[in-house]
Amino acid sequence: MTHRFELVETRQISELDTTASLFRHPTGAQLMSLVNDGDENKVFGINFRTPPSDSTGVAHILEHAVLCGSEKYPVKEPFVELLKGSLKTFLNAFTYADRTCYPVASLNLRDFYNLVDVYLDAVFHPRLTPEVLKQEGWHYEVDGEDLVYKGVVFNEMKGAYSSPDRVLGEAVQQGLFPDNTYGVESGGHPRYIPDLTWEQFEAFHRDLYHPSNALIWFYGDDPVPERFEILEAYLSRFECRETNSAVALQPHWSEPRRQETTYAVSAEAAQEGEEEKKHFVAVNWLLEDDLDLDTRIGLQVLDHVLMGTSAAPLRKALIESGLGEDLTGLGMETELRQMFFSTGLKGVSPADEDKVEGLVIDTLTTLARDGIDPETVKASLNTSEFRLRENNTGSYPRGLILMLSSLGTWMYDGDPFEQLAFEAPLAALKERVAAGGYFESLIETQLLSNPHRTTVFVRPDATQSEREEAEEKARLAEVRQGLSDDDMKRIATEAEELKQRQERPDDPADLATIPTLSLSDLERKIRQIPVARTEVAGVPTLNHDLFTNGIVYFDVGFDLRTLPAELLPYVSLFGRCLLEIGTEKEDFVRLSQRIGARTGGMGTSSL
Repeated sequence: MTHRFELVETRQISELDTTASLFRHPTGAQLMSLVNDGDENKVFGINFRTPPSDSTGVAHILEHAVLCGSEKYPVKEPFVELLKGSLKTFLNAFTYADRTCYPVASLNLRDFYNLVDVYLDAVFHPRLTPEVLKQEGWHYEVDGEDLVYKGVVFNEMKGAYSSPDRVLGEAVQQGLFPDNTYGVESGGHPRYIPDLTWEQFEAFHRDLYHPSNALIWFYGDDPVPERFEILEAYLSRFECRETNSAVALQPHWSEPRRQETTYAVSAEAAQEGEEEKKHFVAVNWLLEDDLDLDTRIGLQVLDHVLMGTSAAPLRKALIESGLGEDLTGLGMETELRQMFFSTGLKGVSPADEDKVEGLVIDTLTTLARDGIDPETVKASLNTSEFRLRENNTGSYPRGLILMLSSLGTWMYDGDPFEQLAFEAPLAALKERVAAGGYFESLIETQLLSNPHRTTVFVRPDATQSEREEAEEKARLAEVRQGLSDDDMKRIATEAEELKQRQERPDDPADLATIPTLSLSDLERKIRQIPVARTEVAGVPTLNHDLFTNGIVYFDVGFDLRTLPAELLPYVSLFGRCLLEIGTEKEDFVRLSQRIGARTGGMGTSSL
C-alpha cells in the first residue's frame, strides 16, 4: 500500500541518539516518527486534543468507552483480552485536562503491530452505544422505591473526591484557570456526570476523535514503511476537516485572590478533634504565557532549587516552621498550556493558615533580595542536567516519556522537536546562571511581582458527606417524581439487561478476532548485555559499554554475610542515614548540596 504522508522536517536528536521526522497527512493527522535502532522497546501513541467545556467527564468516559469493542474487534473488552496474550511493555490510556492519549509498547514486533492495530480501530471505529455510556459513565438503577446512580466513571470519581489531596489539586487548578477549559474537571465531577447525555457523548467523539485532530507517535527500531502502511489503512477512510479543539489562554488578573473550599471528614474524627490540624493551604501563581524553552527549563530548575531536596530553602522553611505536617506536593506544573507554580502545607491548624501564606512570600522575598546559596544553585543545575541526560523513565518505556514531553509543545501547535533536544537551552541557561542573579530574577518576575496569585484554603467538614448525599438523593427524588411505575420498571429492566450483557461471555468468533502470537513470532535469541570483567585493586569489576548519554553509573556492593543477623533489619535504615543526616564534617544541607553538585544522585539498597 502506498502512503500519503508528506515530510515536513527531519532532525537528528543527538541527545537521544535518534532521528526524528515530522510528517503531515492529507487528513490533517500529524505523525512524529522517531527511529532508534538501539531501542527495542517500540512505542506507539495516538493523541487527541479533548478540552472539555464542563465537568460531566465526557473525555474520561470516552477514554473508557472506546476500549469497549470496535468495528474490527467486537469483543466487550479488547483491552482485557490483549492483556491475556500480549508481551506488551505498556498498554493503557490517559485522560489529561486537555488531551487524551492512547499509548502502547512492546519489545516484540508482531505483538507491537497487533497492539497498534487494536488501538487504531478502537479510537476511530469504536462500538459506541447508549449501553456503553451507561456502563462506563452513568445510569439509573432502582433501589426499592428509589433511584440510585451507577457507572464505572461515576463510582471512580466518587472515590477520587474522597481524597483531600484531589480536592486541593482541583481547587488550585480551577482557581487559577476560572475562564478556560482548565476551570472544569476533565475526569468528571460526581455532581455533574449524570448531566451527560448520549447526544453530547456521541458528538464529542465525532468532533474530536478524527485524524484532523490527531497527533500520532512512533518510536523504536521498527521499520518506518510499516508505520506508514498501518496508519494509511485507517486514515484513508477520512477526509480533512476543521476541528475546534484549541485551548484558549486564561486571561491574567491584576490582584491576588483567596479561595476557600472543604473536604469531607467523618463525624467520628470531628468528635475526637482530629480535624483541628487537617487544613490545607496552598499559594499558587499562574506564570507568563508562551514562555520560551530556555525559560521553561530555567523554571523547572528553579522548582528544584526551591523545593527539590530536604535542604532546598523554601521546602526547608516550610517543613521546619512547624506550621504543618507535610508539603502539599504540587510544585511546578508543566503539563498545561500555561505553567503554574504551587506550594504549601497540609496538616495546618486554623490559627496558622495565614502564617503559611506569609511564610511562603517572606521566604521568596528573602531569596530574591539576599540571593540563593550558590552551592544550592550549582547542585540543582547539575541534578537537572542529569535528569535531562538520563531520561530516567522508571517503569515507563523511554519512547513514551519522550512522547509525553513532545506533546507539551506539539499539543498547542508548537514545535514537537523542541522538548526533545536540550543541549542548546541548557547551555543558554548555564550562561544566564553564570552571569548571576538569574533565579533571583525569576522569583521576582514570575512570582513576587506576579498578581495572578491565589491562596487556597481547604478545610475539613464533618457534615459534607451527609450534605452531598442528601443533595444527590434530592436530585434523584425529583427525577423519580416525574416517572411512572412503568418508567421505573423499564429502568429496572434496562439495568438488569446491562448486567446480563456484562456477564455474558463473548462470542467465540468475536474472541477469535483478537490477535495473538505464535511461537514463530517469539525471538529465540537472548539479548546480550556487553560486559568486560576486570579487577581493580583486587576487587572484581564489571564494565558495561552502553549508550548512556555521557553519564557513568557506578555501583558498589558490600558482602554482608559477616554482619550479625540481629543487625540485618537495620541495614536499610543505616543506608538512609548515610545520605540524610550529614557527617562529622558537613551538616545534611552541605552534604546534600555536594551530592547534587557532583553526582546525578546517590542511593542505597539492601538485597
